[in-house]
Amino acid sequence: MKLHELQYTEGSRKDRKRLGRGQGSGQGKTAGKGHKGQNARSGGGVSLGFEGGQTPLFRRIPKRGFTNFTRVEYAIVNVDALNAFENDTVVSVELLKAVGLVRQELDGVKILGKGALEKKLTVQANKFSKSAVEVIEQAGGKVEVI
Repeated sequence: MKLHELQYTEGSRKDRKRLGRGQGSGQGKTAGKGHKGQNARSGGGVSLGFEGGQTPLFRRIPKRGFTNFTRVEYAIVNVDALNAFENDTVVSVELLKAVGLVRQELDGVKILGKGALEKKLTVQANKFSKSAVEVIEQAGGKVEVI
């Protein structure tokens, strides 16, 4: 087979509809839009969610809840995950991302106190729980809030 012999398989490519190009095409005159009416006009049709004047579904359904626009969401790392680092390492947010302990930084990183820490580390993060501070300092490490 040569390049000039390549062909698309039967039925894999369809010609586009040529609207309003004569009666023989089957889509002539009104171009498949029927006779007059809102949908036959240019720019015609109804907006999304319009139900002919009936109260639309999104207005019939009761609204519930509330979204707090000042909410702060932290990426969470537990203290026992920090055992992956060597002694005397400065554990920063960038390092946590590079290693894969944090996927998205969100509004910052918070260290929680679940588990035990056997390494002496300097941990830099946006927030720490009280138990995390205790565990890190008990292991001989330091806590730095950035």
